[in-house]
Amino acid sequence: MAQACKHLVYRGEFAQLFSQSFRGRHATILTGLCYLPVFMDPITLLVISSPHYPFLRFLDGLPQPVTVHTGNDLDFLKQHAPDADVILNGFHDGSALRAILPLAGRVKWIHALSAGVEKVLSPELIESPIPLTNGKGVFGPALAEFAVASMLFFAKDLRRLIRQQAAARWEQFDVGFLRNQTLGIVGYGGIGREVARLAHALGMKVMAVRRRSPTENDPILERSFTREQLNEMLGLSDYIVAAAPLTPETQGMLGPGEFHFMKNTAVFINVGRGAVVVESALVSALRQSLLRGAALDVYETEPLPSDHPFYGMENVLLSPHSADHTTGWMELAVKQFIENFERFRNGQPLEYVVDKSAGY
Repeated sequence: MAQACKHLVYRGEFAQLFSQSFRGRHATILTGLCYLPVFMDPITLLVISSPHYPFLRFLDGLPQPVTVHTGNDLDFLKQHAPDADVILNGFHDGSALRAILPLAGRVKWIHALSAGVEKVLSPELIESPIPLTNGKGVFGPALAEFAVASMLFFAKDLRRLIRQQAAARWEQFDVGFLRNQTLGIVGYGGIGREVARLAHALGMKVMAVRRRSPTENDPILERSFTREQLNEMLGLSDYIVAAAPLTPETQGMLGPGEFHFMKNTAVFINVGRGAVVVESALVSALRQSLLRGAALDVYETEPLPSDHPFYGMENVLLSPHSADHTTGWMELAVKQFIENFERFRNGQPLEYVVDKSAGY
């Protein structure tokens, strides 16, 4: 039960946050097992986004009554920030949120549609009692499928198949199995767990580096490692998937030393954050054949510059940070927000709450 509830904000915390703002308005009342609505007046939602973004049409599904103000002009946002009960950061870099936060004296909850929040978190937001939620859970399945596709790309040597087909050349060759291969996951959050689930279903042996010591056995993992044991896991892995969030502790955690510990037959896959990897070290490792190849969805600099070495490397599979842009991905992200909005209106615990001190 404790594990299931760790991402929730509870009524007591809401009561502390809301006590001043709810004077003269309807508050949550607990009667038996029933929750009466927190808000009977319209909730004011401030959306930080270009008014032309297509995801905005899905906000029509918000439970009423609600007043929505949408814009990315700073003067507009500053004008409406003092009245906002909820702020939705719609795939924005976080600079506007930082600018208006001191003016948002009524805000009770902030949501980021993205899963990564490193650009949203500011010292002021971290220190404030305002809960922050994000899009965790929306993007994991798509990124996990990309990770598995990348492993199959190398195991079955699909690059060679495409090359031979283009040359109209019939040349048989042997390919590998994923079954019984060892997968090491760096970052065992929502994305990492989904990768593990799919890999385990394919018969792979799955290991993971975890930030926190597990409180119970995970039936999917053959072994868990601490951060200090990272290099040991890398040396045992045939495929390595980086799915860690970007925090001060994870920035540059995979660099020259770590790539030297990998097998020269290993494949490295990054579906987490680009800056978790020292990109120059990865380029060097690939050129020196210290590992077999890499599949990347995220990069230190995006868009990836046209003169970047990755573009010319046969042993690299590149995605332009679109591995999670599956059909309906924006609708899924907004639907999750709307479901949380309903909880907020009814005084229920929020889900997908960010641990602001940890950074994810």
